[in-house]
Amino acid sequence: MKFSEEQVKEIVALKESLIEQIDRHQESIEMLEKNISTLDLFLKDSSFTKASQLASSKRPEDQSKTEIVEKPIVNLIPIKRGNDGKVLANAFVTPEQVSIILSNEIEINADTPPFKSFFLDRIIGEMKKKDSIEAENGKIQKESIIDYIINKKGSDIREIIIKNYRQKERVTELINTAGWSLTRMLENINKG
Repeated sequence: MKFSEEQVKEIVALKESLIEQIDRHQESIEMLEKNISTLDLFLKDSSFTKASQLASSKRPEDQSKTEIVEKPIVNLIPIKRGNDGKVLANAFVTPEQVSIILSNEIEINADTPPFKSFFLDRIIGEMKKKDSIEAENGKIQKESIIDYIINKKGSDIREIIIKNYRQKERVTELINTAGWSLTRMLENINKG
């Protein structure tokens, strides 16, 4: 069966459209799976009694060793609005990255100031500059330079992942400036 040139173009366009849809859905699925596994770690760590805590036949020193092995290294830090203490997002901190997951009721467009100009360009951008200089001088690997990924739902920010923060002081600065930026962004949305 022969297809006309127009039919072949339509089939190619349809195929490209399907590939784009798969990619888009794949990213969403990966983000959802990551969020579920992060929440599972948090729930496992905070609300369930571990079997090692129930086993009374173990010696106390064995129990503490078991707990250290089982305890995931995830630190949850709520990011609150300054004026009323409302939780805007939660930061999940692991040794590799900081994931800032916005609360479901918070809808903020990535283009709302001062997100890009302050948080991405000035705060993370300056850290990236310092890391690039260190990489050029051979102090760190190029793969260790700080970087970020913004996961969105439509144009709204859902999650900010900051990889390779490397220094504990940076976590504090990132979380504090994220809270300040999100608060200002909400104020700018409410003004408009």
